[in-house]
Amino acid sequence: MKRDYRIIISGGGTGGHIFPALSIADAIKSKHPNAEILFVGADNRMEMQRVPEAGYKIIGLPIAGFDRKRLWRNFNVLRLIFKSQRMAKKIIKDFAPHVAVGVGGYASGPTLKMAAKMNIPTLIQEQNSYAGVTNKILSRKAKLICVAYEGMERFFPHEKIKLTGNPVRGSLLAIGAKRDEALKAMNLNPDKRCILIVGGSLGARSMNESVLANIDEIRRNSDIQFVWQTGKYYFEEMKTRIAEAGKPENLVITDFVTNMANALAAADIVVSRAGAGSISEFALLGKATILVPSPNVSEDHQTKNAMALVNKNAAIHVADKDAKEKLIGTAIETVKNVERIKELESNIKEMAKPNAAQQIADEVIMLAEAYIEKETRRKNENLK
Repeated sequence: MKRDYRIIISGGGTGGHIFPALSIADAIKSKHPNAEILFVGADNRMEMQRVPEAGYKIIGLPIAGFDRKRLWRNFNVLRLIFKSQRMAKKIIKDFAPHVAVGVGGYASGPTLKMAAKMNIPTLIQEQNSYAGVTNKILSRKAKLICVAYEGMERFFPHEKIKLTGNPVRGSLLAIGAKRDEALKAMNLNPDKRCILIVGGSLGARSMNESVLANIDEIRRNSDIQFVWQTGKYYFEEMKTRIAEAGKPENLVITDFVTNMANALAAADIVVSRAGAGSISEFALLGKATILVPSPNVSEDHQTKNAMALVNKNAAIHVADKDAKEKLIGTAIETVKNVERIKELESNIKEMAKPNAAQQIADEVIMLAEAYIEKETRRKNENLK
């Protein structure tokens, strides 16, 4: 039976949360075009721009994260949480969803908490190999938890867990660019190996400093080309400092890679932070990867993400504190080792879950259908 499902998707804060959320929404709409989807995000975060650009409605909550270093600042955070919960309750009452989905990020906490309290079924999409405190709390009332890594019974009731993988950007699922075509589109040399260095949209200080500290090493390895995304926050500083040091001809510097599909197709090896969404994209494309986990995340979950791959010989790990000394040398040594590249590509490809968004969409619809049937029975019984 075709129904007009109403679904809330909540979360965001970073591309690692927003892109999977949009992929789930797109998968739901592809199966049920009449489904009405409402996003609930955090005010002044990037979802407030990205979600409307993708064609979906979003409502923002005045939510913020806890300051773990300056605890005295959290009195205002608590006030914003309570305010966000009140707003979430009104949003749920007005929209009357059949299911609420949480993808992580500040807004998912109050939204899923209130949805569960109002007897709306909730689904958690846990992206990381190490669950955060909020999702562990929300899991007590959740109907289903879709995970990307094995062994998540450490954090959640095993009967609620579904191994689906992480949804990735639709543009990457549709990637058709061959390496030579991608290199040509980026004005790179098809006869040279390519190292792609990305620290996220805002950038990563330690990764940028590792490039600057190894300019001479990059220059000496002229048979390799480097594409370096500094992040918008650091771009002007890095551009000035690289000019002072003398930019090597084999180094391309940019603030942001607009066509990541091309960049990934062109790269023989990717150097990146260890966000769950990024890792899922690398697995889907079978990319040899060096992971430099950010130390500035809750419960050090990026290191745990990275080690889940390293333990399967599917990626190389360089600690953030060692990046300046080891990162560029490790990347150069690895990209020259064709057999090692093939080994990494093969092993990470085995971890790919290309149908994650479709699977999660199916689970969302099943929860919505069960809720509708339950509510229909309840109403019928009340009429008797």
